[in-house]
Amino acid sequence: MDLGLKGRKAIICASSRGLGKGCAMALAGEGVDLVINGRNPDVTNATADELRKHGVNVTVILGDVSDPDTQAKLIEACPDPDILVNNNAGPKLRDFRELDREAILAGVTQNMVTPIELIQKVIDGMSERGFGRIVNITSLSVYQPILGLDLSSGARAGLTSFLAGIARSVADKNVTINQLLPGKLDTDRIRDTFKFGADKAGISLDQERARQEKLIPAGRLGTPEEFGKTCAFLCSAHAGYITGQNIRLDGGLYPSAF
Repeated sequence: MDLGLKGRKAIICASSRGLGKGCAMALAGEGVDLVINGRNPDVTNATADELRKHGVNVTVILGDVSDPDTQAKLIEACPDPDILVNNNAGPKLRDFRELDREAILAGVTQNMVTPIELIQKVIDGMSERGFGRIVNITSLSVYQPILGLDLSSGARAGLTSFLAGIARSVADKNVTINQLLPGKLDTDRIRDTFKFGADKAGISLDQERARQEKLIPAGRLGTPEEFGKTCAFLCSAHAGYITGQNIRLDGGLYPSAF
């Protein structure tokens, strides 16, 4: 299927590895020119070289996407994006009793404030041009709590509620806002979660991974590649009637009929 994206422009936050990279690879494969972002120069530049093999233009912006200076550089590099993929690292696994005010505010800034700030910067231009796709990578923990990720879950749930009305306010301009909710996908983040669980249970990392995989009806972890393909479809010319939605990619883990 031709997704109708060739020649479009995208900003993809935190895209040097993991799910962000999966989204960047899928969009590059559809002919989208990219502005990517990461903190590690070597890793981010290596990802950019991979993406350029698709024959697209790739600009690298280094830095923390929650830093206003980094945000300004992203917009300067692509002042009229057709696509914005919001992604950011979440707070590390931690007992909520250990969180002080500074840590709580930092987590909310990472996973709620930062995507809102970037959406503010691009949504009017998208509306004026009559095309815009905004995808926010949140988490299955918005629906299904994960002990230790309470701060991340709360901030991402807040983002979801904040954007629900906004998504509907621009739907008639062919601008969509949706969330992708990863379940257990094979990333550095899930490996940290496995280590946390293994240490707590007094078992090996491999044993904890096997235990977690058995909980997933699909019987395996998801991949950044299939996650990225879903993101690319939501960004496509064919997805203009999908907005304000939370799309779970979890191999059937969340037990709900709706």
